[in-house]
Amino acid sequence: MNALSLSELSALIEQVLSAEMDGSYWVRAEISSVSIKGGHCYLELAEHSGEGLFAAKMRATCWGNLYPMLSAYFQEETGSTLQVGMQILVEVEVNFHAVYGLSLNVINIDPSYTIGDIARKRQQTILKLQKEGVLDMQKSLPLPTVMRRIAVVSSDQAAGYEDFMNQLQQSSYAFSTSLFVATMQGEAAAESIIRALQQIAEQIDNYDGVVIIRGGGATADLSCFDDYMLCAHCAQFPLPILSGIGHTRDISILDMVVHTALKTPTAVAAWLVDRMAIQTERIEQLRVRLRQTAERQIMLRQHKIDLLRQSVAMQSPERIYKKGYSMLTVGNRVIHSAKEVQPGQLLTTHLQDGSIQSVAR
Repeated sequence: MNALSLSELSALIEQVLSAEMDGSYWVRAEISSVSIKGGHCYLELAEHSGEGLFAAKMRATCWGNLYPMLSAYFQEETGSTLQVGMQILVEVEVNFHAVYGLSLNVINIDPSYTIGDIARKRQQTILKLQKEGVLDMQKSLPLPTVMRRIAVVSSDQAAGYEDFMNQLQQSSYAFSTSLFVATMQGEAAAESIIRALQQIAEQIDNYDGVVIIRGGGATADLSCFDDYMLCAHCAQFPLPILSGIGHTRDISILDMVVHTALKTPTAVAAWLVDRMAIQTERIEQLRVRLRQTAERQIMLRQHKIDLLRQSVAMQSPERIYKKGYSMLTVGNRVIHSAKEVQPGQLLTTHLQDGSIQSVAR
């Protein structure tokens, strides 16, 4: 038996591959893992079968001499970095190493393929939310007359959170805010924000509304705001949600489902201050109207009292006496007819300047 050593077999494989696959190939695949080490990007590319199993899986590397350029190009075009679950179209060279086995060297990438896949997934998510009837649920929630008690979902280290708080504190209104810390970018963000919303829901009576803010960063790593589970959770949340996530490239699906979407944390704070100012003005107008109404009520009542006083004065005995009339009484009873008097009763005749007593016959 003419046996080969392992290294000889490896050399043979490398020789065959070099002879038969000496060029580059464009490959469609999904990223199943990605890590950056020493300036190099290490990927695991996969293709799923229709049964949820892997049809193929292979290691790929974008070396440090190309990765910074390709990464910047990809991020500029797509607004995102390479992430797990992303569909990509890459140009690769097939490489075989006696120790590390078969792998691919990434030498180029086509962002348009990924953009198309992102757009397709976005549309699928939007259509799913529409079909479930939750896409516009937040829009139908009534805003509280005064939004003063605010639950804030943000990173506690974000510059955007500081900007938001400074804007509120510089206003003349006494806002009450509670921070629910969450990761605001990357793969863990969607789940982290959902957990924060669940914490708010446990004490929902303490708040008038929710603010989800992120600021001070690039537009990369914001695909989490297109996540179906996060958007569905926000869409069905019982308190109105305001967003200010700095997603200036395109509107995110989260921006579409919340009650009010604004560009930045500062814009959210300004919106809250402006709304408070509007409500304060309305309250002042109501106070003025109430005072004016009360004054009119008092004036009308005073006028009625004056009329009653005049009427009483016109009908007072003193005024009647002055006209020459008199009043006849027996005891405390006023006499209106001679038939009411019996002979011998003591009569009192009341005049303007005194009274006269007599006896009936």
